[in-house]
This record gives sequence, C-alpha cells and structure tokens, in this order.
Amino acid sequence: MSGITTLGQFIIEKQADFPYAKGELSRLLRDIGIAAKIVNREVNKAGLVDILGDAGRVNVQGEGQKKLDVYADEQFIKALQSGGECCVVASEEHENPVYIQSGVSKNAKYIVCIDPLDGSSNIDVNVSVGTIFSIYRRISDTGVSCNSNDILQHGTKQVAAGYVIYGSSTMLVYTTGKGVNGFTLDPSIGEFCLSHPNMKIPASGQIYSINEGNYSKFPNGVKQYIKYCQMEDSATQRPYASRYIGSMVADIHRNLLKGGIFLYPTTSAHPNGKLRLMYECNPIAFIIEQAGGKASNGSQRILDIEPKTLHQRSAAFLGNTDMVELLEDFLKKYSD
Repeated sequence: MSGITTLGQFIIEKQADFPYAKGELSRLLRDIGIAAKIVNREVNKAGLVDILGDAGRVNVQGEGQKKLDVYADEQFIKALQSGGECCVVASEEHENPVYIQSGVSKNAKYIVCIDPLDGSSNIDVNVSVGTIFSIYRRISDTGVSCNSNDILQHGTKQVAAGYVIYGSSTMLVYTTGKGVNGFTLDPSIGEFCLSHPNMKIPASGQIYSINEGNYSKFPNGVKQYIKYCQMEDSATQRPYASRYIGSMVADIHRNLLKGGIFLYPTTSAHPNGKLRLMYECNPIAFIIEQAGGKASNGSQRILDIEPKTLHQRSAAFLGNTDMVELLEDFLKKYSD
C-alpha cells in the first residue's frame, strides 16, 4: 500500500476544504463509493447472471428500464439511506424524490441527484456504462422534511459532483469545487486508488461526439458546426475525429482525457433537449468547468440555468472552451 492514496484517505485529507461539513460530506462520498463497488461487481458479471435485458417496467422518462438500471438505483438508495448523511435522493428512475426519513437521517444535510446507470442499453453489448451524481447542501432546517427548494437548486450550488465509469477499469471521478480527481478501482484490494490527480482537459481537442444519426433533426447551427469539424484544414488540424459511444459518461471521460466536445443539442423531436439538467447536465458541467473546460446549453452557462422541475431537460455542449465557444458562435450565426 506504500505510496497509494485511497479514496477514503483522500477525502479525509481534503476535509479541511469544507469547514462547515464536519465530516458529513466525506462520509456521503464514501457511501457513494461503496455503492459504486457493488454496482461494479454486478456490471462485471452481468453476462453470467440473469441481470441483463429489460426489467419489464418503464421509468418516468418513458424509457424501458433495464434490470441493471433497477439494481443500481436500489443499491445507491440503500447506501444513502443507511449512511445517514442524505435526506433525499432524486433519481432518474423515480418520478418523485425519495425522501429518507430513517432515524439516522433526521439531521442529514445533503441532497443527492443521481442517474444510477447512464447508458445502460450498452450493457448487453459489453460497452462502458456509468453513474452520474450531484450533491447539494439542504436549504431548509434539519429535523423537518425537505422541500422542493432543497432539491431544485442552481448548478452553482453543488458542493460535489462526480461520475463512475464501469469499463476496462472502473474509475470514480469527482470534484468538490477544488479541481477534479480520478480514482481507479484496484480489485485486488477492493479500493478506489488515486490515479488521475488534478485532471485538466487538454487546451485543444480534435474530437467531436454527437449522435449523427439525428442529423436531420439538429438546429442549423449544429449542422454547420459538424460540417466545419469534417472539413480539411491543416492549420486547425481538421478534420476532427468523430467518436460517439452512446454513454454520456464514457464520451465525457474520453474527451476529458484527450480533449474534445460533446454535443447533445435540441432536436425537432426534443425541442427542450433530452439530457436531464439535475442529474446529468449539472454534475458533468461542474466537472468540466473544474477541469478547465466549458459547459453550455448553446446560449447560456449550464450551471446558471434555473431548475423548475426535477426531470427538466436541456441541450448540452461540453468540452474544450474554444470548441464550445465556436459552437455557440455557429448557433448564433445560423439561428433557425
């Protein structure tokens, strides 16, 4: 273990960054890490057990729930219920917030918004999936029930956010507003170990990530930007590489390490966008900004968007600052 810093050790060392937290946030992050290990175990053996495929239910988004979606949701909620630091969980898999009213949680100060298993349709074909989470400090007094004001806070109010990517290796990447750090799960000791300290998105990128199958439904500015990415120009090292996995966590993780832009625009089928603001856009935007990039809905900083409903949707353009700003310019120039 010499020279190895585990997630638990790192969180404790950084606890002084939060003078008001007194260890609660540290314990909450550890609870999320424990649940991630359990989900990772099931993801890795998904091909061997009856956990693949549809669960026969549909979630609030109208999307078919995969069995592993339901399992991941249950595990994170269970960990947060027993940990005692979370008073409410807002999950993609539930129409309404899940209020935690156990005795150990009566003085809990934190709200967790979570997408328990992002990109779950990829499980059946052995492609990376992930978990996305966002943490807010409650506004209302402890000892009473949380309310919608506690949950529907601006992204700028996040005290922590992160994602877990379950792939060839499993990583937990998170920020508390003091930079971004990545931890890789070492299965031999069962611990997340610091592997990517102070992550920064490269200053320039040559990757664009978008589902081009929806091209005909994109705003004109996005279409023109894609054409720009595909043109040959040695000065800007174009054409750029098109890379799209279909799991937001996997696409974001690659671009965070290699540089690039992730695009999920509005479409004629989804005029307000498709990604959810509270538990997809906001946490990833927080991470991207802390890594030195930019996160926009095309005209506005994502973290400044006013949340009005739990499952509110938004367009999202995230990545290198220069690439996102150029995309915004294209949207202005070629407005529909």
